[in-house]
Amino acid sequence: MQIFFIPKPLAIILCFILWPVLQIAAAAVCHKLPERFLSYSSFFYRSHGWEKGGEIYRRIFRVHRWMKLLPESADIIKGSYRKKSLNGISKSSLEKHLLESCRAEMTHWLAIPPFWIFGLFSPPRVILYMLIYALAVNLPCIITLRYNRPRIVKLLGRLDRHTPGGSEHSANK
Repeated sequence: MQIFFIPKPLAIILCFILWPVLQIAAAAVCHKLPERFLSYSSFFYRSHGWEKGGEIYRRIFRVHRWMKLLPESADIIKGSYRKKSLNGISKSSLEKHLLESCRAEMTHWLAIPPFWIFGLFSPPRVILYMLIYALAVNLPCIITLRYNRPRIVKLLGRLDRHTPGGSEHSANK
């Protein structure tokens, strides 16, 4: 529901300014989240049966064909963790990658709901456009993260089985 009536050109400029601010705010919030909220084995982040270990994203969305085209936050935000490729295959490296993939997924989920804010200063139909934009920008990233995470968990499991003391994997406790 439009509450503030501002000139149309100003509303358009505000949309272009506000979206990056909202997305950076979501990233900043997630960057500060304690690691205990980012466990890849928790209900929110783990692969569910219907996802078939990420295979559903490969079959339905053909994620393997376009995921390399997505931007990498580490190229934009200094100090961000690079998730586009593995930074090593050690246990600690894979666990860090899984942690940061959970952080990235939460960031993208949190970047979607603010679409309604644009309805405060724009006509009601703009809210639909902003929702479409929020989904178009964030869902491909979420799909990619949910496609890759089970594959990395499987790799970590294989590494655990071949590492002495591997049954004491701390991330699955």
